[in-house]
Amino acid sequence: MQSAYTVLILLMLVGVSRLIGRLIPLPLPLVQIGAGALLAWPSLGLHVALDPELFLFLFLPPLLFSDGWRMPKRELWRLRGPILTLAVGLVLFTVVGAGYFIHWLLPSIPLPVAFALAAVLSPTDAVAVSAIARDRLPAPLMHMLQGEALMNDASGLVTFKFALAAAITGVFSLAGASLAFVLVAVGGLLVGVALSWLMGRLRAWMIARGWDDPATHVVFMLLLPFAAYVLAERLGASGILSAVAAGMMQSWLDLLPRQTGTRLLNRSVWALLEFAFNGLIFLLLGLQLPDIIKAVTSHETTLWPTLFYRCLDVVAIFLVLLVLRFVWVQSIWRVSGLVRRWRGKGELTLVPTARSCWLLTFGGVRGAVTLAGVLSVPLLLSAGVEFPERDLLIFIAAGVILLSLIAACIALPMLLRGIEKSPDDKRRNEVREAWRKTAEAAIHALEVEEPSVAPDAAQAALATEVKARLMSEYRHQLEVFNDSAEAQALAFEMDLLERRLRLKAYRAQRLELYRLSRHHQIGDDVLREVLGELDLAEANLGLGK
Repeated sequence: MQSAYTVLILLMLVGVSRLIGRLIPLPLPLVQIGAGALLAWPSLGLHVALDPELFLFLFLPPLLFSDGWRMPKRELWRLRGPILTLAVGLVLFTVVGAGYFIHWLLPSIPLPVAFALAAVLSPTDAVAVSAIARDRLPAPLMHMLQGEALMNDASGLVTFKFALAAAITGVFSLAGASLAFVLVAVGGLLVGVALSWLMGRLRAWMIARGWDDPATHVVFMLLLPFAAYVLAERLGASGILSAVAAGMMQSWLDLLPRQTGTRLLNRSVWALLEFAFNGLIFLLLGLQLPDIIKAVTSHETTLWPTLFYRCLDVVAIFLVLLVLRFVWVQSIWRVSGLVRRWRGKGELTLVPTARSCWLLTFGGVRGAVTLAGVLSVPLLLSAGVEFPERDLLIFIAAGVILLSLIAACIALPMLLRGIEKSPDDKRRNEVREAWRKTAEAAIHALEVEEPSVAPDAAQAALATEVKARLMSEYRHQLEVFNDSAEAQALAFEMDLLERRLRLKAYRAQRLELYRLSRHHQIGDDVLREVLGELDLAEANLGLGK
């Protein structure tokens, strides 16, 4: 029962931290870390023992799957060059540069272990950046950070596992590791795509037979990232890349017909799951802080001098990571601009100014994946032999996460000062064109619609009236998305009036529904069904309360 109470307390804290985050000007991850540290205070004394392998298995697959699902694929492809240099090139650059520096700074950490630590410090967290920047980052920069976070989660953790294997076995071959890296990566991608495709075929087969219950399909998709991860690991491929590939593939398969209810439920469930898992990871970091500090200073005679020097080590490692990232971003961006001009392709989408380079540099916030990875370091190197400096590795990773969050909280608002988020006219035009085209298609389909059986005069009149009513709604959509400014203004004014009246009508319906329930004129099942329809209709207006 104690474990169940602990889980319930943590979930309650995740929700409460979101409310606190609205009241104080701090990003949510910092609030959650602080809440966890407060809960671990000796007077409260909440302690959570973590199994490294279980922690990695429970948290990483669904988070990586969700990242792959959410990533805008078109922007990922358009910015594939900068994203790949950040997600692959920068990871390797960081592993080599920071790895040698960590080994030089702390000789007690063997070189392969230092490389493993540098690798696990490479993944970034775009969700934390978005919370800090409050959607004020220019769209190309945000897309680059999202793409980098998605790809370097995989590249960083795969590199981390190779370095960890070298530390455990004591054997490392660059040629062999490079070939194995490619095989493991490609194998993981293929497993994820294949399993996701099979899941899509299974769902299509179920839908064709009328088995389209949304809850069943959502449960299958909740199990998919874990299945992709486990299957890939059993086959000797990368479970991390498999989970990412499954998420990216599933975003295409999510467009199956007769799945409106499933999509609505699925988005809500995954939004809840992602929020809860991210929050739990940062809460667990806060809960582990006292134990991490105690473990890293347990072998020393003095507490505060040792802790002070360890904190200086963390600051030095963080500054090196920051410098390496800035040097890489500045160099690669300049080289990319030169190559594009040499090939006659013009300038980059975003001009590489010093401010944009610093935004990308401080935007490399470390977060949940780094913590999950470092906590997966095994307790033992071999039978009876402890893993070298495991507590120190966790202390450094936790310190870098905290410093990167604090640095971003200070630097990003300063760098974004004076930058007004420009409206995304291209996206707005695409939305308008999509609505116009779909309205035209709907009107055309209604115009050419033929009844399946010959109706009598009354049915024909009724069909004509219903078609006219529907076509009137679609013609109103065409007026809303007309190119004429005057037509748009009139249509939007009518639309706002209609929304206000519809909202008033929906709320009157809801009050009447409550009255009927209070007077026992309808049952609870009818109340839930009708209330659900009204809530969905009101939510579609964008004014639901």
